[in-house]
Amino acid sequence: MRLKAILADITTLEVDAIVNAANSSLLGGGGVDGAIHRAAGPELLEACRKLHGCPTGLVKATPGFRLPAKFVFHAVGPVWKGGTQNEDALLASCYRHSLGLAFEHDCASIAFPAISTGVYHFPLERAATIAVRSVREILAATPAAALESVTFCCFSTQAEAIYRTLLSSL
Repeated sequence: MRLKAILADITTLEVDAIVNAANSSLLGGGGVDGAIHRAAGPELLEACRKLHGCPTGLVKATPGFRLPAKFVFHAVGPVWKGGTQNEDALLASCYRHSLGLAFEHDCASIAFPAISTGVYHFPLERAATIAVRSVREILAATPAAALESVTFCCFSTQAEAIYRTLLSSL
């Protein structure tokens, strides 16, 4: 299993699935969500409308349409409220459910953004720690999975440095 952190535009990655840091409507927004919707084309919005939203901590799948990725897994991360509203568990749930969809769809590769760290203001280092720990725990508990690589796609050199440090130490 290969876990890596890269600085890139997630919409350009040639992986089986990319994870979208979505809002609960699944109908597009800013940041990663808006970029994915723009790159995938209007078919993505139509597919998301049929999903009727998604609760925080859960994930729903659509095809990737015009993206290089076959699938988009729309993960609704928590809004940071100081750490007192179960934010850590809800964020970990996004990673757990995304990997569950990857296993279900026989994905060999998946890429994650730093879920909830943009407009939802989840502290980056805390979110990255939860992401890396959650992915490692899930993969250790699922040895028969076809998944070969997990990429943490970072939006800044600061985020990339944090993920690389965590990947080398945790």
